[in-house]
Amino acid sequence: MAPLIDIRELARRENEQTEWKENVADIDDVVATLAAFANDLQNLGSGYVVCGAKEDKDEHGFPKLLQLGLTANRLREVEGTVLARCRERVSPPITPRVDEIETGDPERRILVFTQPATGTTHTFRRGHDGAKHFVRISRSTVEARNGVLRDLLVRKGTVESWDRRPCSAATVNDLDLLALRDALQRIGLFSPDRGVEPYLADGVQISPFVLSLCVAEPRSGTLRPRNYALLLFGIESQRFIPGAFAIHSVYPGIDRTDPVATRSEIAGTLIDQARRLAQLLDGEVITLFDKADHETPNVEKYPRRALQEAMSNALAHRDYELVDPTRITSYRDRIEFLSPGPLPVGISIEDRRRAYSSPPVRTKRCTVFSLSLNAGLVRPRRTTSPVRSSITDRIACGSSSSTWMSSSARRRCPGSLAHVIWRWSRARSASWCRRSTSLAPFSSVAKPA
Repeated sequence: MAPLIDIRELARRENEQTEWKENVADIDDVVATLAAFANDLQNLGSGYVVCGAKEDKDEHGFPKLLQLGLTANRLREVEGTVLARCRERVSPPITPRVDEIETGDPERRILVFTQPATGTTHTFRRGHDGAKHFVRISRSTVEARNGVLRDLLVRKGTVESWDRRPCSAATVNDLDLLALRDALQRIGLFSPDRGVEPYLADGVQISPFVLSLCVAEPRSGTLRPRNYALLLFGIESQRFIPGAFAIHSVYPGIDRTDPVATRSEIAGTLIDQARRLAQLLDGEVITLFDKADHETPNVEKYPRRALQEAMSNALAHRDYELVDPTRITSYRDRIEFLSPGPLPVGISIEDRRRAYSSPPVRTKRCTVFSLSLNAGLVRPRRTTSPVRSSITDRIACGSSSSTWMSSSARRRCPGSLAHVIWRWSRARSASWCRRSTSLAPFSSVAKPA
């Protein structure tokens, strides 16, 4: 009977789903990797641990699979120990599938463990250490810590996402009922006979896509507004969400060394911030006259739609658990949009640059509700405009770096796409941020013609 697993086919695939163990020197590494595949942070579906084989290169530098195999005694020892530790040291226990594959040597075989993803989080006790969560990051198995552990717990449903969680320090008295009534009127749900109080009850949803604004505590029955409700309708949102404000700065030069600048600190609800920022960004939408171009002499310095998209994305996709504000900085030759937050797990910078993946929305409820209000938040999408302005990206990886399109290149392609590329990046230090943090914000940099 033909084997159910083709080793050579596994060797052709990406190694995110395959871990090769030549001699199985440390069995705990095998169990930790199987627990990481069960946690499935990167949404791979399953993973394979192949014992008795390794990847190598031939004389021409091409990848080659060496099927060394394990002896019968070593194979039984590895199989029994791995399955025992998966039952005893992994919580909840996992039961990987075991397959044996023949090699050219009849005295040796390859042992393959297949572990599908599960719906819960699993911990593994390595030796005398405590229980820890392990995840698969690219081709490595690492311990889940800090933000990675939080993403794992949220993805598995162990912990609710930030916008779904109730704020234990707030009550319904911290919500602006006038702002809520205005929102309900905009979407056509307000009735004078009913008022706004019924929408504050536990379990009452304004839309099938939006959770209830408040949650009742199990014992006391006290209504606690969710975090997204405070962002949209909070009287003083910054009391409970310190980073929920924006800073808009205008410098007349090309850097921050100018002695004179304009700075606006914008607080209030998320909708108020979007409206105020849209008004400030409208000052950048001016018409330029190019005497050398006789066909289309009038061009926009920046497309209004591109600026609105960048602003709305900076507010919707940022991480509000961080205290850093959203920053929009205008220079003479560009505008920078800085939004705090790390690169989401499973999305690489290269994929975003090539538009192979769409970024997840961090505050999905705020985005859905704000879009339904049509309150100045433009739906994120690529903006196409036949203007001579270019949108480039700056990614901070340890230190900030910039990518620009030269003026001569822009003149050669007057009909280029004007669109905003958003970026998140994880960095140990961001020299262009006021705070030193391991989470570097993404940056969308727009340069005028």
